Amino acid sequence: MEAVRSPNAERHEEDRDQIFQPLSFRSGLRVKNRLFRSSISGTFDEYNGHGTHARLNWEESFARGGIGAIISSFVPVTVRGRILPRYATIDDDDKIPFWREVGRRVHAHDCRFLLQLSHSGRQQDVGGVENLYRVARSSTSKKDYFHGILSQAMSRGEIGQIVQLFADGAERAQKAGLDGVELHGANGYLLTQFLSSGINDRVDEYGGGVEGRARFVLEIVRAIRKRVGSGFHLQMKINAVDHNSWLYPWEKAGNRLEETLKICTILEDDGAGVDAFHVSSGSTFPHPRNPPGDFPVGEAPLWYDVMLSSGVRTGLNQRIFKNRFLASLFRKFWLWRRGKVIEGINAEYARDIRNHVNVPVVCTGGFQHAHVIADVIRRGWCDGVTIARPLIANRDLPKILEQANGPEPSKECTYCNKCLLNDLENPLGCYELSRYDGATFEERYANMMRSVMSVFEPPAFGPKAESGPEPAAAEIAEKGRAR
Repeated sequence: MEAVRSPNAERHEEDRDQIFQPLSFRSGLRVKNRLFRSSISGTFDEYNGHGTHARLNWEESFARGGIGAIISSFVPVTVRGRILPRYATIDDDDKIPFWREVGRRVHAHDCRFLLQLSHSGRQQDVGGVENLYRVARSSTSKKDYFHGILSQAMSRGEIGQIVQLFADGAERAQKAGLDGVELHGANGYLLTQFLSSGINDRVDEYGGGVEGRARFVLEIVRAIRKRVGSGFHLQMKINAVDHNSWLYPWEKAGNRLEETLKICTILEDDGAGVDAFHVSSGSTFPHPRNPPGDFPVGEAPLWYDVMLSSGVRTGLNQRIFKNRFLASLFRKFWLWRRGKVIEGINAEYARDIRNHVNVPVVCTGGFQHAHVIADVIRRGWCDGVTIARPLIANRDLPKILEQANGPEPSKECTYCNKCLLNDLENPLGCYELSRYDGATFEERYANMMRSVMSVFEPPAFGPKAESGPEPAAAEIAEKGRAR
């Protein structure tokens, strides 16, 4: 794929040197460059939580594209904690062989793989049949404010069980030969629900002040360390600021930066805790700051309907999305709350956290240009960046950044967020039609489908299975243009 050359070759060489230097952690983990794929994946897997051939193709495609490390998608430690069916889990030893194969495929490209240990709590988009008659567990009995998903506060006994499930998951990841784990403590999932002052309303030792709200996560960190030791990488994804009242001003604001800095100190645990922090923001998913970009109201009515039975507000949301006037107002409000900055939206938060902690910091937020990535690293605001949607758009983005400042303008990620709404029912991929070449709508659409469906190539069985992996999505799209 042809990339745009930097107007200043000398400056780009300096940027490239910043980006493509190794990053080492005290755990012993060493990543070949400063580029991490953030936690993304589609509903590619078996309903029972086993991984599939499509997932193997998916993960390997990013490793082949030159990314230094991959953070897996949301991986539930129990079926009670999944966000969608057909996401691979780590809830039993029988999942270890699959994750071992993922690691093998990724390691073949000198790429590291971190498993994201996760639990939905009350933010359970589609729980599946196993959770049909079960109320989601959380720090609180209040429903989530965006979808209205009902929840029940966990007992002390349930908290202890979840702590051990996270430790079990970390131990399985280690046995699978993976390079480490990440705790998902951002964007509204269970760990956020305990950490956030805007959500956690407990009056026992797991609520109240910062120390009480952080107790649950600290117990998880210590339980994991007891199982896997200090030589297995453990990092924490965390909201720098919750912005819990940004969509609905009557909600509590949630954690401020000062509270998050205290939480980070607690989770460092005098040098025996986490090895790195992964900085995000926004107390729910979706949120104007996560993923930062547009709210595709035209796509929402098509795919949001899968959630209608999940929460008591989903019907209202769908009526808003279907009403052209109300949808337009909602989108304008969403964009106003997001603000003008997309690429590097969390960079200043990462700077403040990095200045406070004693471990490396990586930052998420729409990165896709070398000068932006290199600048935040050069200034010492973070040690690396994590990338999701721009890598869906261009899985060979690291190779592009070695040669140029970024993709050619017509091939950049537009931050439209159509990929994330489609993921509710369709394979995850780039659904922005304007990025695909073709003289007619039909040609552009055909090229888009070739790219989206490339995750299923090669198949597990059949003639193509013997010929090796297909090119990355960007290469497939390029072939389509050549025709």
